Amino acid sequence: MARPLRVGIQLPEVERVVRWPEYVAIARAAEEVGFDSIWTGDHHLYRGDGRPERGPWEAWALLAALAAVTERVRLGPLVACVGFHPPAVLAKMAATVDEVSGGRLVLGLGAGWNETEFRAFGIPFDHRVSRFEEAFEIVRRLLRGERVTLRGRFWELEDAVLVPSPPRRPTLMVGSTGARVLSIALPHVDVWNTWFDAYGNTPDGFAVLTRTIDSAAERAGRAPREVERSACVLVVLDRAAGERPVPDGVVPLEGSAERIAAGLREMAQAGANEAILVVSPITEASIRELGEVLRLLDG
Repeated sequence: MARPLRVGIQLPEVERVVRWPEYVAIARAAEEVGFDSIWTGDHHLYRGDGRPERGPWEAWALLAALAAVTERVRLGPLVACVGFHPPAVLAKMAATVDEVSGGRLVLGLGAGWNETEFRAFGIPFDHRVSRFEEAFEIVRRLLRGERVTLRGRFWELEDAVLVPSPPRRPTLMVGSTGARVLSIALPHVDVWNTWFDAYGNTPDGFAVLTRTIDSAAERAGRAPREVERSACVLVVLDRAAGERPVPDGVVPLEGSAERIAAGLREMAQAGANEAILVVSPITEASIRELGEVLRLLDG
């Protein structure tokens, strides 16, 4: 029986301090047990939310390193904030990681939301969607192999081009539920992604949300079936570990391997082509435990 949907895993972000050897072990375990993809968050700093100050490693350096120590899994940022880098430089970074990985990059893009990290790192937070619009055009055109000259509101480019020329354009994914961002991205992206709290982490909630994406795709001139649907799914393996708090209004997927597999099948029936598991706790042991879920999905 074919797996009903692709299943990815988000690697540790700020649940605890994780050193490079553990990332390698987790990524290789994910590949070994059958996950389809691995993902890193693209953030710099969290604070001011009543929890200790914390931050992850830089996402693109981590992705390049992960690309070099894995062979099969797709990988990408979940999702890359276009405001963190000049967009032409971001395109260059993405093309490089795609080259290192042998074409396995999924370039997830978004406008960003965490004002704290923008302010702390001196990154403009104003006009985020307008900045996204201009940056998104630059990134997608460069990755398509174009030469780009642009006199924009935020960026000016003079005959920018990616050399060496990328042999392919990475898969493009947008992570947003905002109407304006969707109107900008949906004419061009391959995949739409949403975080679990946007739909309550339930198949019924996802089915409702994905219908709004159908409508947004049609307004953008796309047939809804042309845009794949990717859902981050919160999976709690051990509540006592307490690595990731469960937000109000979110129903985590938990219980036996059979129950988790059934929940993922329900997500596929609700319209998901991909489930990216956000797991608490996120450890190598958790990855290997979830291998049984993947075996059940394959069976």
